[in-house]
Amino acid sequence: MFQNFDDVQKLGKDGLDRTVKSLTAVTKGYQAIAAEFVDYARKSVEDGTAAVEKFATVKSLDKALELQSELIRAGYEAAVARATKIGELYADLAKEAAQPYEGLFGKVAAR
Repeated sequence: MFQNFDDVQKLGKDGLDRTVKSLTAVTKGYQAIAAEFVDYARKSVEDGTAAVEKFATVKSLDKALELQSELIRAGYEAAVARATKIGELYADLAKEAAQPYEGLFGKVAAR
């Protein structure tokens, strides 16, 4: 399978390089996901504050119910959009983390 010690050493170095690249991609991916969650939390607080201010200006029950419906719809749409984006970030993370290992098994089997 391995011709000599140099082949084993090269395989070990190659594996280490792939692992470092994969872990770097994982780190960057989790940083992007964390940043997205922080941004979502910040935006949620801002939206909540704006909603309270809007409710303070409402003078009738009909307008309050209309505003509540608008805010619920907007909140739902924002949550779905963020969940979609975070899902995409996780998919990208998986692709980037696995990319250094593409074709690895073909190389090992060929030896």
